[in-house]
Amino acid sequence: MSHIGGSAEAHRPTIYAVSPRIGPRGIVLVGFAEALSAPEVIWSLVDDGFQVVAFTRRGRSSALRHSRNVVCHEISPPEIDPQRSLSDLSALLASFAVGSDGADRILFPLDDTALWMCSGIQLDRPWLLAGPQDGAAELALNKHIQFQAAHEAGFNVPRFLLAQKADEIIRFTVRGSFPVILKPVRPVSIADGRIVKCPTWVCANRAELDYALEHWSERVPILIQELIAGIGEGVFGLSASDGVRAWSAHRRLRMMNPQGSGSSACVSVSVPEDVREKAQRFIDNTAWRGLFMLELLRDRAGKAWFIELNGRPWGSMALARRQGLEYPAWQARLAIDPKFEIVTEPIPIPGLVSRHVGREIMHLLFVMKGPKSKALTDWPRFWRTLGEVLRIHRRDSLYNWRRDDLRVFFADCYYTLYDNVFKSRS
Repeated sequence: MSHIGGSAEAHRPTIYAVSPRIGPRGIVLVGFAEALSAPEVIWSLVDDGFQVVAFTRRGRSSALRHSRNVVCHEISPPEIDPQRSLSDLSALLASFAVGSDGADRILFPLDDTALWMCSGIQLDRPWLLAGPQDGAAELALNKHIQFQAAHEAGFNVPRFLLAQKADEIIRFTVRGSFPVILKPVRPVSIADGRIVKCPTWVCANRAELDYALEHWSERVPILIQELIAGIGEGVFGLSASDGVRAWSAHRRLRMMNPQGSGSSACVSVSVPEDVREKAQRFIDNTAWRGLFMLELLRDRAGKAWFIELNGRPWGSMALARRQGLEYPAWQARLAIDPKFEIVTEPIPIPGLVSRHVGREIMHLLFVMKGPKSKALTDWPRFWRTLGEVLRIHRRDSLYNWRRDDLRVFFADCYYTLYDNVFKSRS
């Protein structure tokens, strides 16, 4: 992966060692192909010698379909028919299980919907799961459990309430003050045999809250919590039998949607010692294994608040990989050998910036459109934001840029804009 205005190798550790692996490289089935992290994940796996295939929603476009390093196989979209989707995935697994090559078969979920599917599917030999299952999967898919675990680990957690009825939410706002944020407890909820999608609402007053409650309609359990203004941070690592390895962190420079979304630009930073200690307790207390991201929010007073755990690859994987942190390949190795070790860890490099071109353009459009809630008083100014987006530094790198797979980069930019601008209007 190269970066703007120079050679990536000039800023990336050139050599790092991993524990030896016996036997041939395996086949890794990743999905969904539409996941933001998908290109960087498959490149990490391919560079480590794995053969990669992907499952994708039938009829859904994705940048990964344009990659020369992976073949995509369609399955029924789980949002339409979860059981049919699970059946299609099982059939796909069976088709790749046949063979006498002795290579490992690894199922690797890339987003929350895939994590939900993969953690519940029956895996037969020779398949292994590179992701959470059982209690770990429940932790990854339940924000209420995450908040409780974060509180026990010593993190600051916003005042919150798990609610199923509108009256509970109204009473919460009576006891406290606006603004508040409402978000589904689970990223994947099933009702009447279908996946129910529930957005996130930011509410500055009772009128905005009533609007959110009307559209929520008590469809799924929801979390209401006080809204805290601040800057997003991420803490990353790989938890194995010998503890957490390859600690790293980033700070968001810009979110695609300033109201709340994944980043469009982020910068690598050192992991604060107090955050590392709490994160270590969180991982130890929950017995988490594998890669992880703890999302935090640092307020104006410098206080860090826990937001959520991501138990699958995160969107800013490009920034990690630029520093030599090959979390996806290590996750696959860990699935094969629970005692896998990173013999020599790459040293994270603070101050590196990675940007997603399509999301940067969307960020400008969101800024120009303005906030949806009066609670968002610190909305970015357009001309200042435009200058920041257009200001390119020598060490800046791009998400999903790879010289031998350039179609992925251009397709990703196009689909990001199409899905957020044109498709949302249809």
